[in-house]
Amino acid sequence: MVRMSAEERRESVIRAATAEFARGGYHGTSTEAIAKRVGVSQPYLFRLFPGKRAIFLAAAERCVEDTIRTFEEASEGLEGEEALEAMGKAYRRVIAEQPERLMMQMQMYLAVAAAEAEGDHEFGEAVRQGWTRLWDTVHLPFGADARQTTTFMAYGMLINCLVAMGFPDDHRVWAGLRAPEDQSTT
Repeated sequence: MVRMSAEERRESVIRAATAEFARGGYHGTSTEAIAKRVGVSQPYLFRLFPGKRAIFLAAAERCVEDTIRTFEEASEGLEGEEALEAMGKAYRRVIAEQPERLMMQMQMYLAVAAAEAEGDHEFGEAVRQGWTRLWDTVHLPFGADARQTTTFMAYGMLINCLVAMGFPDDHRVWAGLRAPEDQSTT
């Protein structure tokens, strides 16, 4: 049996936490479920992370970083409309292939809203910093055009919501998001 280093175990916890939080949200996910998925005890989990909040924020950070990397790789060497199309296509592929990333994003926003309602602004600040980095990543390939960046991000959030609600690909709510050549299925 090969023993994992603390860093490898930490990565394992982040992956497991992403899957668990994506499904159950911050308040609906126990550290026990995360530890069980990884195959470690809760005390060991807390040697790697100081608490549930730190685990959630590490999973949220990973989700944002993975999305940033997706956009950077897709738009490398491209600008404007070409960058937009490449990033959009890459994001749609990620959503189809890694639905837990989408659901983790949605859970991040819900967790921030709940924390803010309870007066906890620090929790939201960590997530907002990630969102800002994501916005900046999209903003640059558009030649720093705020309107294009905002439109791209708004479409992305709409796609997130429609996928999270389970609308099938051929449902009419997708019609405005399809390329003109794909409009025949409205």
